[in-house]
Amino acid sequence: MHLAPFSWRRRHWLLALGALPWWPGPAAAATWVEAGSGQAWNEPLARQALALLAGAGANGLDPGDYQVQALQRQLGEALARPDGAAGARFATELGAAMRRFLHDLAFGRVDPHAVHQRFSVAPRAFDPAKALADALAQGRLDAAVRAAVPPLPIYGQLQKVLRDMDALAGHSAWSRRLPPLPRPAGARSPKLEPGGHWAGLPAMAERLALLGDLTGGAPPPDRLDGAALEALRAFQRRHGLTDDGVVGAATLAALEVPPAARARQTALTLERLRWTPLLQGPRMIVVNIPEYMLRAYEVVDGRIEVRLSMRVIVGKAVGHETPLFDERLRSIEFSPYWNVPPSIARQETVPRLRRDPGHWASQGFEFVGGDGAVDTVLSPAKLDAVLAGRLRIRQRPGPANALGDIKFVFPNRDNIYLHHTPSVGLFARERRDFSHGCIRVEDPVALARFVMAGMPGWDEARIREQMAAGTSTHVALRDPLPVLIAYGTVLVKQGRPHFFADVYGHDARLQAALDARPRPQPQPSR
Repeated sequence: MHLAPFSWRRRHWLLALGALPWWPGPAAAATWVEAGSGQAWNEPLARQALALLAGAGANGLDPGDYQVQALQRQLGEALARPDGAAGARFATELGAAMRRFLHDLAFGRVDPHAVHQRFSVAPRAFDPAKALADALAQGRLDAAVRAAVPPLPIYGQLQKVLRDMDALAGHSAWSRRLPPLPRPAGARSPKLEPGGHWAGLPAMAERLALLGDLTGGAPPPDRLDGAALEALRAFQRRHGLTDDGVVGAATLAALEVPPAARARQTALTLERLRWTPLLQGPRMIVVNIPEYMLRAYEVVDGRIEVRLSMRVIVGKAVGHETPLFDERLRSIEFSPYWNVPPSIARQETVPRLRRDPGHWASQGFEFVGGDGAVDTVLSPAKLDAVLAGRLRIRQRPGPANALGDIKFVFPNRDNIYLHHTPSVGLFARERRDFSHGCIRVEDPVALARFVMAGMPGWDEARIREQMAAGTSTHVALRDPLPVLIAYGTVLVKQGRPHFFADVYGHDARLQAALDARPRPQPQPSR
């Protein structure tokens, strides 16, 4: 994505966001009619449009996509010869640029399916041409912009993050790399622990102050303690890191990321929001992969209210990525069976059973034939039949079951679902991509209570009873719930920006798709 220079974006964002008044004077003497649409433009409206296009960076877009500089030159030509062809040409190209801008605001600049998204992107009830025509009639083009942007509170919050990062872009605090970390005696890698000394502390404190983690006018610290330590922990929490106050490799790398890179990351998140279907119903479950978090929310009087949040474990970044899609949660299976996927059976389960036959009984495995017949006796011939596709392996309900004691089912082509796990210790990890693609949830009882709210008889006691029953039971939900597997590497929580690693490389793919898309070419002067 070819973002405009930051100085250019800073120059125009106030106008683009409506923080400054438009030119409300009387209609200009010159009026130009746009070919094709018949829309009439005058000088005040044209200047409004040019300010909006020049301020496209406030939405993470590139003013260069809308030929702003060429249009500014054409405005001068149109004003010099108001009755000539220059005016009609200017109106036509300005109208086309505005409609393209409104389209990009509403729908994004790339097809989401080109970057491996399988969201059921429902067409928004937004028509750029109609929105522009209505705004021209009102004499307020910013109304069309407000109608185009995603109707989500986080969109405006991310715009502020973008402005703040833009304002810091190029700051001298990031002009030089931080010095190497000390290596404590006996440590396997360099690190700075609380209370320690480091030549980079003053520079680190300056960055933390500029980013809003360190407040007050305290002198540069000579050791990592007090306000500097608490600021570092706040920074770690905002970057998906363990807030232990230790400056290790991961924390140092996060401290080195310049604001310009965070601005680009935020612009990519704004782009993804344009086609992420967040508001699909009054109740919804959203899993954010880079954050390793699940949230369940309700929409109350037009406001999004989070009812539940918990840590999750997602698919491994290498070879087992959890796909991004949306579906409807339709049922819950208590004390579920785990049908071992053929790929896992071939690559892991069968080889393990050949090496360690005792693993069969300890894990509660059984064979299932094509006719549904169950066989609990292990033999090499039956393992061969699994590899040949004549038998499959499944795991009975029980304490060793990979799905834990509850499974949340939203049918999809990848056989992805939410479930509990006996490996609860992994939820404490900083990075939590450990699964084969399915999503393990930290608090399945709370999630079941949210999902089954309003279903008579399904209180917490009964949910726990069914989870412990040991007998597989399916319960269909009265009201299926939308489930969205999403990907956002920038969020705003409690008014503060949080940044997460691009664990699956989706930001990099989106950036590459934006860079590769056809670019509007400047029109030659006539």
